[in-house]
Amino acid sequence: MTRAKKWKIFFFIFGVAILGWMVYATGIDKIWQNVKETGLWFIPIIGVWIVVYLLNALASYSIIRDKNTPKECLPSFGKVMKVTISGFAINYITPVVALGGEPYKIIELQENLGSHKATSAILSHSMMHILSHLVFWIVSTFLIVFILNPSWAIIVGCAVMCLIFCFVLYYIFVGYRKGLIVKTFRVLGKIPIVKKWAKKFSQEKLQSLQEIDQNIVTLYTKRKPTFFWALLLEISARVVSCFELYFIAKAVGTNMTVLDSIVLYAGSTLFANILFFSPMQLGTREGGLALTLNMMGIRAGLGVYMGLVMRIRELFWIGIGLILMRIKKSK
Repeated sequence: MTRAKKWKIFFFIFGVAILGWMVYATGIDKIWQNVKETGLWFIPIIGVWIVVYLLNALASYSIIRDKNTPKECLPSFGKVMKVTISGFAINYITPVVALGGEPYKIIELQENLGSHKATSAILSHSMMHILSHLVFWIVSTFLIVFILNPSWAIIVGCAVMCLIFCFVLYYIFVGYRKGLIVKTFRVLGKIPIVKKWAKKFSQEKLQSLQEIDQNIVTLYTKRKPTFFWALLLEISARVVSCFELYFIAKAVGTNMTVLDSIVLYAGSTLFANILFFSPMQLGTREGGLALTLNMMGIRAGLGVYMGLVMRIRELFWIGIGLILMRIKKSK
């Protein structure tokens, strides 16, 4: 059994175990009760994420396709879509930073692209995914200030967060222009806990890391139309995902506009991603929803219901992602 196959089995077993724990922690009775209360609105709530994953996969596929990769080595769009859904399923259940799906994506795509090309493509898409969140949040801070009429404390907080986002945005763009991987390992080489490992790994794999960096730089410097097309797709995915909250509000008869749902999504995801150590954002999402709903003049208790419905939707897509991990293309 190859090392890649062992890792695939590990990701699958780990995913099934965490999914079972999440269902148990949420409670089957509570899940079923909320499914009945939401009713047919669950169809568009779950269906929204088909569109989101489709846009994510299109962004990833556009990055993978370049003139230097032979057509016979390119994975099909169906495989990229499958890996995208499964990768996000693993991200949902990863306890820290929610990046566990990236190694899985690399393992799957290296069968077609080779390890260097697969690594650079997935890292480029991950950076693009983060980039789209930053752009979305920067715009959302202005929406929160001008639409919700918040207190001065919230305004100052939004201003500080906006500056932080702009700094991270700049850092990512520098990475796209000059490379990020080698520079990151140099930084890790100065951190006491990991510096010994980082220095040894960077010395042994310097040529590979430089090749991955060059592929990332090429995307921004020589494939600008592809870069901005992928970014537009990712930002569109962020906007489409806001419709989930809009449909949940409709399910309980709450008057909420699409613009309201965008502001609510921005506020809740911002709070949840600040506290990124919780698998499936347990507890943090509900807090973000309640805080933002309160500023919108809507009862904060609705945030608990919304959070639970979103969690059920995630359980559904985690299950789909784990099933897709075990489906193999027939020869």
